Amino acid sequence: MTRRILVTSALPNANGAIHIGHLLEHIQTDIWVRFQRMRGHQVSYVCADDTHGTATMLKAEEEGVTPEQLIEKIRVEHAEDFRHFLVEHDNYYSTHSEENRHFAELIFNRLKDRSLIFTREVQQLYDPERKMFLADRFVKGECPRCKTPDQYGDNCEACGATYDATDLGNPRSLISGATPALSKSEHYFFDLPQYTNMLKDWTTSGAVSAQVANKLAEWLDSGLKPWDISRDAPYFGFLIPGTTDKYFYVWMDAPIGYMASFQNLVDQGNTLSFDDYWLPENSSEVHHFIGKDIINFHALFWPAVLDGAGFRKPTRIHTHGFVTVEGRKMSKSRGTAINASTYLAHLEPEYLRYYYATKLNGSVDDIDINLDDFVQRVNSDLVGKIVNIASRCSGFINKQFDGLLADRVDDPELWDRFVVAEGELAGYYEAGETSKVVREVSALADLANQYIARHEPWKLVKQEDQRERVQLVCSQAVNMFRALLVYLKPVLPKMVQAAEKLLNIEPLRWEDAAAPLLSHKINRYESLITRLDRKTVDQLIEASKVPDAGASAESSNEADPEVAANATQNPFISIDDFNKVELKVAQIVNAELVEGADKLLALTLDLGDQQRQVFSGIREAYDPADLVGKLTVVVSNLAPRKMRFGVSEGMVLAAGPGGKDIFLIAPDTGAQPGMIVR
Repeated sequence: MTRRILVTSALPNANGAIHIGHLLEHIQTDIWVRFQRMRGHQVSYVCADDTHGTATMLKAEEEGVTPEQLIEKIRVEHAEDFRHFLVEHDNYYSTHSEENRHFAELIFNRLKDRSLIFTREVQQLYDPERKMFLADRFVKGECPRCKTPDQYGDNCEACGATYDATDLGNPRSLISGATPALSKSEHYFFDLPQYTNMLKDWTTSGAVSAQVANKLAEWLDSGLKPWDISRDAPYFGFLIPGTTDKYFYVWMDAPIGYMASFQNLVDQGNTLSFDDYWLPENSSEVHHFIGKDIINFHALFWPAVLDGAGFRKPTRIHTHGFVTVEGRKMSKSRGTAINASTYLAHLEPEYLRYYYATKLNGSVDDIDINLDDFVQRVNSDLVGKIVNIASRCSGFINKQFDGLLADRVDDPELWDRFVVAEGELAGYYEAGETSKVVREVSALADLANQYIARHEPWKLVKQEDQRERVQLVCSQAVNMFRALLVYLKPVLPKMVQAAEKLLNIEPLRWEDAAAPLLSHKINRYESLITRLDRKTVDQLIEASKVPDAGASAESSNEADPEVAANATQNPFISIDDFNKVELKVAQIVNAELVEGADKLLALTLDLGDQQRQVFSGIREAYDPADLVGKLTVVVSNLAPRKMRFGVSEGMVLAAGPGGKDIFLIAPDTGAQPGMIVR
């Protein structure tokens, strides 16, 4: 039966760049969505930027723009980063939208009509200079328990104590530096305790994992408190109906952003219906993917608010742990807080997609990126085991049999092991246990490689009477590879797309794993994915390091002003500088026009051991179709450059005055891709 599923990832905050922590969740969600679609289910995947709050208001002030200008700029950047990592949202929206305002007000009014909203006076710290109440994150002071100074207003990093900001000793505002004062204000509250029994039933119904249910039980058993859903002006957000200076707290309208983004998708024109997914009487599913740090908002407040307002509760909340690197928290100074754009300038996105897939297990355990393990998994498992099957055997099929696969399966018993794995792998995907998927696929790849090694087609091909055996063996190997592609397609969509071209087939569906290709013609093998160089990973870490301000100032103070001045005026470079330039022969395997650019062509270059994309300003001089197959020379160690059209990973050499009179530098006759030019 076809399922109708709405899927969301937690909303990235509109105050910073997408990093590898965000990518874990969105890659995890995208893998699950792609699997469901391969199974034939109707899936809508929506997300949005989380835009509201004091932090957004202050950041916009700092940059001299309006909050609306700031959040739209960041939304575009976020959506682009996710797209480059092959995360396919059906809609990537913003919580600062008319749809979100509509649903926030609708939900509030429904809760109010049911007497689930009340007001009461609260005491908060107030910044007398900025004339604003201070959230906990904008106050620092002395821990009331251990007396450690410079602690935030909600918990102490030294002793682990939690407290109210009003308990801090010697508090100071992080916004103005002023000493805050206690002040009273009337706030709006949602009567969450009324939903204790409902939440106890819902959290043990399978809507969350057992791990998460146990954590939620601690809050439920200790007694829920009314939830403060308002904040005072000045604040960037939506006014609460009937007020002039009270705004919805960001965590009130942020999850409503899921509904708003979906409504915006519906309004774009399709067969979707908002009510089919959000009214409790309908059978559609709603799945949220989140990190374990926001469980309380998604699994206590959110389902209670939805239920109180007459909407359906989530079908399931999929929760993951934090990302660590080499066993430690991500750090800017160590270069392990890696932004998406920095990663893309150095490495292929599918390396990270595959590595995350090897780690995700459906639990809230933290996921550690061990850099040596990262390189090993990609090179040994993905390239050495899986892709190796196609690279070893498709060449025999093309050279010896004009690309035609055999008309039968050579080893039916072995083939059946690849077919029957489908059910188990589907169960792993459904449960979010992609690490088990990868482990099983790797084991099947071992069987395929053992089969190839046992029959040694490279020896059989030298014997005229064994030609049929070569075709049978290599054809079965290609078909086993195809089955593995089906199972890995949710994880590696770009690589599988290239493999589909090699196999000369339509996009793979889940059920295709059961049926081998017989008497079918395949295309010539081209590289599907290249090996990962540890040196490049080290370069990524180095490029991600952000030195602290003190270190930067110290370096600046030690510089000799006269030497620095001469350096900026000297037009020459030394021979040592020139010797750093690495020139290699490259073959142009594809050339395309760049939409929105008058002078650029996008070139795909084969450097022998890898392929790269390079943008070159030769559009007026060359027809893209005439360039395919030609050899040229590329600066291969030029740092990648992120352009608005994508990342350029080198520079091709050309000469001439420009325009139509520009000519690519060609190597000597007989040169091969990857050769060093001296």
